[in-house]
Amino acid sequence: MAVETKSISGGDRAISSLFNFKKAEKKADDVNILIEKCSSSKECLAELYHMFKQSVFAVAFSITSDYHLSEDCVSETFIRLTQTKNFNSSKGDGKGYILTLARNVAFELRRRHKRDNTSFVIQSYGDAEQTVEDSIYINQLMKHLNDKQRQIVVLKCCAELTFKQIAKIMKCPESTVKSRYQKAISVLNEKAGE
Repeated sequence: MAVETKSISGGDRAISSLFNFKKAEKKADDVNILIEKCSSSKECLAELYHMFKQSVFAVAFSITSDYHLSEDCVSETFIRLTQTKNFNSSKGDGKGYILTLARNVAFELRRRHKRDNTSFVIQSYGDAEQTVEDSIYINQLMKHLNDKQRQIVVLKCCAELTFKQIAKIMKCPESTVKSRYQKAISVLNEKAGE
């Protein structure tokens, strides 16, 4: 039995990897089932939380630019996930559903608190000193992007969504998402001096 694989690469530091699409498809089905069951099962909710808390935080922070509001967004997103009644696991994209919910909650919190703070940080993991330097550097680069470009970069690079999924979340054409992403990457490359 042949396994369908595809090589995927990202930015200048990304490592090409091979994905087994059957496993990815099974994982997506598992997420959908967990979403349906999370209103009645704490274990399902806990599993979803551990799977998506970093992605939800990254999406929220790209919108609110506030660490504490982003933490609130993570909590509120998973609270609202337990109240979901109309999600159909056979039709839905669980990861996209969760990140769309997080995006909507983040916009709501931003409007509620009317923050105009433009600081932005994507945290990486590793040596503490290097992490701080990387975060400051990325923070400075991301300030050069507008809100929509920043959200697309975070959804693509941090949440690892496809352009089609991002288009669905942002409610715009896939071609628009691709062009905004390419523009954002060119701006980041230019500002990074590459």
